Formats: sequence, structure tokens, C-alpha cells
Amino acid sequence: MFKRKSSIEALWLKYRDKDQYRKYKWELKNYTEQEVLNFFTGADRLDTQEKIIAAAKQDKLLNITHSGNVGDIIYALPTIKKIHEVTGVPVNLYLRLDRPLPAPIFSNTSHSMGAVMINAKTAGKLITLLDTQDYINKTEAYSDQKIHIDLDFFRSRILPLNNANIARWCSYITGVTPELWKPWLLTQPDTSFSDKIVLSRSERYRNSTIDYSFLKDYKNVVFIGVKSEYEDMKKSIPDLELFHTESFLEMAQIIAGCKFFIGNQSFPYSLAEGLKTPRILEAYYHVPHVIPEGENAHDFYFQHHFESLVSRLDKGDTVK
Repeated sequence: MFKRKSSIEALWLKYRDKDQYRKYKWELKNYTEQEVLNFFTGADRLDTQEKIIAAAKQDKLLNITHSGNVGDIIYALPTIKKIHEVTGVPVNLYLRLDRPLPAPIFSNTSHSMGAVMINAKTAGKLITLLDTQDYINKTEAYSDQKIHIDLDFFRSRILPLNNANIARWCSYITGVTPELWKPWLLTQPDTSFSDKIVLSRSERYRNSTIDYSFLKDYKNVVFIGVKSEYEDMKKSIPDLELFHTESFLEMAQIIAGCKFFIGNQSFPYSLAEGLKTPRILEAYYHVPHVIPEGENAHDFYFQHHFESLVSRLDKGDTVK
């Protein structure tokens, strides 16, 4: 049976017998993963649809928690929506604020939340959108409420977060299969953007071979996102207009009402995916964990494909 060594014992083995030390490190990795898996799939975890339904019948509601990031929360919603549909009970979502941001494994760029995954200000902007969804009873900051389902278990290091579909992460840990081809966000479209191409491009997850400067020939492009991202895009599209949004509900309404949306693997794209707005995704080949599904979904890796999609969608052509 494997026995974990103390740090002194491991250090001593490293210098005494390097072959045995390498074997020990391999066994330790397997042991650690198994310990995490045992905890992750313990008998008390609501990790099947049957367990979730039983808990819902007993408590007449379900409390779910998530600590962000905001895009991760949006991609958790189709699983939450399905949980509500199969149980029929009120579902409350509690956000764990100010949890430390894990060390980045995808990019060396900064994160919009700084050192945390979601703070109170951003949570407030997100709640304006979440509370309009009929499958969520209420959304609040977590403060010791009884929790039935902790969606943060997708961070257990068991799931391959660098290439598995982000919208399925929470389905793997709950045993509930979401219907990702259907809209999971509903909102009133802002029709004043019906002739606009809405663009958003974060500093993270950029395909370095792609040039957006051809969009300067389109006079109906508007940008949503943070100012630093907008200023960077203006270098390629000098006449680009920035539209500031006060809440994520307003952002979703703009995306729902636009002609079509262009984005990379960032929060605004998650809204477009949830709404099933006509959309174009700048796919990021190092971490391909955003997978467009359903109608009006397009993604690209290469420049000519990108330009062709924009041209055809702007003309109103059906892209198949």
C-alpha cells in the first residue's frame, strides 16, 4: 500500500536514490489524484440526476454555489437550467466572492478581476442578468447557506480544463446533461443594434495570426468590453465605436439584438453562446475549451475563413 512520505523523507530519498524518488513521485501523483477523485465522488455528493431529484424532494429547493469567473458561471447555467427542469423546485445560486484566482495556465495576460475570480461589484452586474432567468429563483453572495451542489468541484484537477468543452464541466460533476444546442439565456433584445456588428476581444485567448484591420471597411461595427481592450482594437479599426454598458443585462440585450456578434473566448462571447445570437468565435488553438453549438454558430482559426464569415453574415447570407 502506498504511504505518503514527509517532506524530509522525500528530500532524503531524492538525494539517496533518484530512481526510487522518481517512482515515488509517480506513485504520489496517482495517489493524490485518487484521493481527490474519492472526495469528488463521495457518497454525499449529488453527482447523479437521481440523487439531485431525491434531495430536491426532501428540501423543496436546491442551493447551488459557484465562485466564478463570470464566463464560467454563464457556462454553468445550462446545467443549472436542466437541474431546475428535472426537479421542478426553486433553485438558488450563491456566489462565493473574492476567492483567489488560480495561477493562470493558459495565458500570461492579466485578468479583469485582478487577483480574485469575482468581486462584489462584478457580482452585482451579473445578478442583474441572472435574476431575469426563470430557472433561477434568486442569486446572492454566499454567506454560510446550506449548499446542496458545489459547482466548484470542476476545479478538482480531475477534469481536463484546457481542452474539454467549458459548458459541460458542471454536467460532469452533477450527472445532469445540459441541452447546449438550445438557448439558456433569455432577454429582451435591444433592437437599436439590429444593423450593428458587435465586437469584443479580450487580451486573453487571442489567435496571434488573426488581423482584424479588415473590419475598418465595415461602418457598422461597435465594441463592448473594457476600455483597454477597446483602445487596443482601435489600432486596427480607427473608427471603432465603444459602447459602455452599465450591467451585464444591458450587454446581453445588445448582443441579443445585434446583427451578429464577433468575439474570442471571453465573457461577452459566453453571452452570445447562451443567447444563440448569430456569432463568430475566434478559436484559440492552445486552449480550445469553448465549443459553439446550435444554430447560427461559427468559429475560425484562419484569416480568410474569418473574413468570409463576416462578409456573408453582413450581407444576410445563410452560412451553412
